Amino acid sequence: MVLVSAKEMLEKAHAGHYAIGQFNINNMEWIKSILVAAEETKSPVILGVSEGAGKYMLGYKNVVGMVKEIHDFLNVTVPVAIHLDHGSFEGAKAAVEAGFTSVMFDGSHFSFEENLEKSKEIIAYAHERGISVECEVGGIGGEEDGVASMGEQASPEECGIIADLGVDFLAAGIGNIHGKYPDNWAGLNFDLLAEIQEATKGKPLVLHGGSGIPDDQVAKAITLGVSKINVNTELQLVFQKATRKYIEDGKDLVGKGYDPRKLLAPGTKAIEEQVIEMMKKFGSADKA
Repeated sequence: MVLVSAKEMLEKAHAGHYAIGQFNINNMEWIKSILVAAEETKSPVILGVSEGAGKYMLGYKNVVGMVKEIHDFLNVTVPVAIHLDHGSFEGAKAAVEAGFTSVMFDGSHFSFEENLEKSKEIIAYAHERGISVECEVGGIGGEEDGVASMGEQASPEECGIIADLGVDFLAAGIGNIHGKYPDNWAGLNFDLLAEIQEATKGKPLVLHGGSGIPDDQVAKAITLGVSKINVNTELQLVFQKATRKYIEDGKDLVGKGYDPRKLLAPGTKAIEEQVIEMMKKFGSADKA
């Protein structure tokens, strides 16, 4: 099989006013569940890998190998990209060399000048090899792989400058956060999102922290140019809930219920069902 760049699928999504889900993977069960869901719904999909998850899965090359083998075993026919999430400068280069088809360079914690310089270099490096690139302006609230942000809202002007470098899609802070949203969350800043879309001349935009955002806000964000929505926490929560129920119901104590294949099965199924639901919500079902 051949993993594909995310560029074409996101440009199609932007033109068709729907969004592609980036669902982060953590192990074999995550990969399997997401690919099964994508094939069932006939949806393109992006498998996201944080640098921390890459280390947990014993390196980027191993991650790519697992994805390719599971993809082929399942006879998946829909477009699949494997994407580095919140990559460092060196991490993005390493992911490209390992066979990732898309990378994010997150320079949002640098000064804008340094972010611009490093983004330009990563874009050139990846594009020479046919790899799509995502960059970030502003901050996504919360913490991801040890990088914390207060959720600094993006500058439309700076977004436009990064977009002009030729980045394929752009993440921008618009009030979204990683992890669970607090009860007093103010919601997405749609006025800012509209300004960013105008400043980037219709560049596909990325909504990080896609877990827990109300459906109506997700739908509105898509109408304003969001073409990629990142989901991680929501899958972890449904996996945890299903696994906890299996154990609290005592099923791990019956027969060989302790077998890890049985122990992990409810959570794995819960991820699959959640991804199917979200692909339909994002509008990517039947778009492969």
